[in-house]
Amino acid sequence: MTDMNTPVSSVCILGGGSAGWLTAALIAARHCTPDGSGLSVTLVESRRIGIVGVGEGTWPTMRNTLRKVGVSETDFLRFCNASFKQGAKFAGWRTQSPDDFYYHPLVLPEGFPSLDLAPYWNAQMRDDPATASFSDAVCFQEALCERDLAPKLITSPEFGGLANYAYHLDAVRFADFMAEHCVTKLGVRHVVDEVIAVEQADDGDIAAVVTREHGAITADLFVDCSGFSSLLLGETLGVPFRDCNDVLFIDRALAVQVPYNDAGAPIVSHTVSTGQKHGWIWDIGLQNRRRVGYVYSSAYAAGSSVEAELAAYVGPAFDRLSPREITIRSGHRETFWKRNCVAVGLAAGFLEPLEASALVLIELSADYIAASMPATRSAMEIVARRFNTMTLYRWERIIEFLKLHYMLSERDDTAFWRDNRDPATIPQALQDQLELWRHAPPGEQDFSSAHEMFPAASYQYVLYGMGFRTDPRFAAATLRDPDAARDAFDRTTALKRRLAATMPTNRALLDTLAQHRFQPV
Repeated sequence: MTDMNTPVSSVCILGGGSAGWLTAALIAARHCTPDGSGLSVTLVESRRIGIVGVGEGTWPTMRNTLRKVGVSETDFLRFCNASFKQGAKFAGWRTQSPDDFYYHPLVLPEGFPSLDLAPYWNAQMRDDPATASFSDAVCFQEALCERDLAPKLITSPEFGGLANYAYHLDAVRFADFMAEHCVTKLGVRHVVDEVIAVEQADDGDIAAVVTREHGAITADLFVDCSGFSSLLLGETLGVPFRDCNDVLFIDRALAVQVPYNDAGAPIVSHTVSTGQKHGWIWDIGLQNRRRVGYVYSSAYAAGSSVEAELAAYVGPAFDRLSPREITIRSGHRETFWKRNCVAVGLAAGFLEPLEASALVLIELSADYIAASMPATRSAMEIVARRFNTMTLYRWERIIEFLKLHYMLSERDDTAFWRDNRDPATIPQALQDQLELWRHAPPGEQDFSSAHEMFPAASYQYVLYGMGFRTDPRFAAATLRDPDAARDAFDRTTALKRRLAATMPTNRALLDTLAQHRFQPV
């Protein structure tokens, strides 16, 4: 029987990859000590189990995570073949017309939230449908992305820039990079072995993971980063999986690695998401290659037709590539922390890679575990309840936000797009929000939790990019300061002109970084 007053002094993380090593880094950076008097952290992984590798897009939060665990941005970018990401471009999601695209940038609209430009832009659209797109009118970042420009200069400090940014990265090399840092700099014990059994205490707690060569590895807290198998939380503790395929239809991905035509080929500054007949294609640029994948619903399309669409997108080079199929089970565990086990990453759940939620959920979960590390087994019960409430809220909001991209489409060419507009597949909370947003733009009043995943500005970018309109006649009270709005629009125009003339391309900056370093902080 577990002594509830026993201090928590050891953590065992089962599984490597991005989830395992990010979790190890955040916990160890906060709790391990050079003399060994702090928390002990052990990571157990099998070399037989590969990395899924679809989590190659990050959020700006990754910059703070890397800085927090003591990583150099220069070294990270070099080792992981990483590049800068300034948002996402969605093409062909609304009408399939030649000009059917919009951006979800990583920079907030000018003046937001003290000044909300959405009502003024909606009024302009009513009077002049040829008005610039919402993202281009209220934010300078679309102009940078369209020119493949970087968000910073070689003279910028590490993790700092002139525009908000995240990264695209090689997930396999990232796991290796973090493993090296954790073991050599943070004191994490690394055990490479096969887990052949899981031992439980009489009260149901996990007592140990039993390995083939190292025997039983005990710990006070176990973090399940075992991937889709969810060996500890799902298989051992029996926490059920909650499907959300009634809302999000994607259940397959066909992915390829596409080499550049030449060493000087442009590196895009954003994720490109292009709508297809039965899903969409992602396209991200690293330093040495592109990662391209078609995520789709097998209920609407056979693999052969999907491969043909992907081949048409990639071009002649596709014949020399080896596509990899990945099965996606959209959803999450009903609870994420049970007894002395918490799941992070794929062991907790997975959704399609739209809006790159996989890695940020790992970051947020691992950071919370590190910051709220329970002192005793008794305190763990309280931390677990809070973690479960917070994490469930985050999953629900992500699911709603992803559905928003689909349900606003006007595409009528396939059943996949038509069925995504069926009200029966749209969460009621999202339907309620849309009814309110017909009369007033998304604002901070719509998102009151400290655990929101997407700010009101993100909803504005997607809503108005997909053709949704807020009738300004019902928002007259928000149009009371036209001079301030005009100044904000003018500042955006000036910023676009100045930055377009001064910023290097993504490729040029990363080439320079091979010889020089960013300024240390």
